[in-house]
Amino acid sequence: MNSRLASEIFWLSLEHAELVLITIAVAATAGLPAGVALARRAGIRRWVMGFANLAQTIPSLALFGFLLPFIGIGKRTAIIALCLYALLPILRNTLIGIVGVDAAVRESALAMGMTPRQVLWQVELPLAVPSIVAGLRIATVATIGTATIAAAIGGGGLGVFIFRGIAMVDTPTVLAGAVPAALMALVADEGLEWMERRLSPG
Repeated sequence: MNSRLASEIFWLSLEHAELVLITIAVAATAGLPAGVALARRAGIRRWVMGFANLAQTIPSLALFGFLLPFIGIGKRTAIIALCLYALLPILRNTLIGIVGVDAAVRESALAMGMTPRQVLWQVELPLAVPSIVAGLRIATVATIGTATIAAAIGGGGLGVFIFRGIAMVDTPTVLAGAVPAALMALVADEGLEWMERRLSPG
């Protein structure tokens, strides 16, 4: 591997990681509070989860194509599309974690004089953390893979190599993008799995 190729792989890997980190940060900022809110509002839960599920069923290239006329090409379009895909696992696992807290534990906290806000921050969220981290783990690994398609709309990242290799019918060029993306996904998965185990009760 020549130094020019190694340098390009390095910078595109950083660009890919930036796409993923921004996506997960935005999706978590929206998904975590929404999951907590849905745990309190069973009436709208079905509709919100239905919308999030619907976004997951749209093929990624089709979603990128749908957004192009409204936003244009580039990273911003890629991040918006990736956020829609990352939102569901974060939202669902936050909801599952909060709803899954034993009702007796919640009632005991209220009987001790805790306010609903204190119950949320001191009881429900700490017990739901393993489930929330699992949702972040799923979203992160999925986003790393899906972000390779961002190159098709000028979003950059390791997909640049993959699309270049496909156009050239050159397997080594495809692998120059696919292998670092796979390694990034493995590292993220192992790191978040470790965190999930550390935060699990017992």
